Amino acid sequence: MLAAGASAELTDNISFARLDVRRPLDRFSQPELLAQQSLALVNGNHFRARQQLVILDPAKPLDKKLDRLTNVRALLLPEGVTEVPAYLRAHLAAANVPVLYLADTAALAELVLREWHAAAPPLRGLVLAGGRSQRMGQDKGQLAYHGQQQQRAYAAELLAPFCHDVHVSCRPDQITELEYAGLRPLPDSFTDLGPLSGLLSAFRLDPNVAWLVVACDLPLLSEATLSYLVQHRQPGRLATTFQSPENEWPEPLITIWEPASYGQLLRFLGLGYSCPRKTLINSDIELLAPPAAGELRNVNTPEEAAQVRSELGTM
Repeated sequence: MLAAGASAELTDNISFARLDVRRPLDRFSQPELLAQQSLALVNGNHFRARQQLVILDPAKPLDKKLDRLTNVRALLLPEGVTEVPAYLRAHLAAANVPVLYLADTAALAELVLREWHAAAPPLRGLVLAGGRSQRMGQDKGQLAYHGQQQQRAYAAELLAPFCHDVHVSCRPDQITELEYAGLRPLPDSFTDLGPLSGLLSAFRLDPNVAWLVVACDLPLLSEATLSYLVQHRQPGRLATTFQSPENEWPEPLITIWEPASYGQLLRFLGLGYSCPRKTLINSDIELLAPPAAGELRNVNTPEEAAQVRSELGTM
């Protein structure tokens, strides 16, 4: 098709899809195409990378390229090579760099996997509490199910053991009351998008972390269930979430959203979809069966709140 003058050709194979385009890819298009990838291997002879795996090929000495070796993670010995050159040992003297045989693919794969896990983005916590709570008739975040503690504070307390810090998404008019309650408000910088407002506002604050998100209307949620979610996190996927017991769809309001999801959420918003669940359904995610399905129950009306208080014995 390209030879006949077409500008693009899409091949949908059984095991892969491929897009060939005539126009050159600009520096913004290339990262966008690879946005869902958690690991990229590049040819260090032509491109720079944050970390390096160095193959010690005697025919291609590196003494003129030491400025590119900024964070060497391993030295790889091809067949017939047994020594690390003196100039390279001197350059890496302060670093404890492992030396592996290039043919030992199992050891190399183990090293790459270990480095990948170590580089997983840190977790920050977000309680979604900026809604108008119209069906409840009052702010759901201010309701108390566990003694006198308001639900938004209870949710923040649940998140704290797993996160570097915890924010509470809110409308601008809620900032003062949240600060007075000892919570850390994160006012919506995206507005009128429902839960997506808080999620996008969190990523605008810090796009390089994963956000562990819970809604404020989940009074039955336990630390054990959140621990299960964190333990089964898959940073290489867009998100890690639970399957809703009601309809088997992803539950977007108890989810670990990885940094790559920021662009995906914005892309779906540009297509006219402001529902985070829509993004999850159409993305590569880790979908878990909840260990305690009843804990995922949302409380949206006074009748539901009374029922939960009865179950908890806090009438």
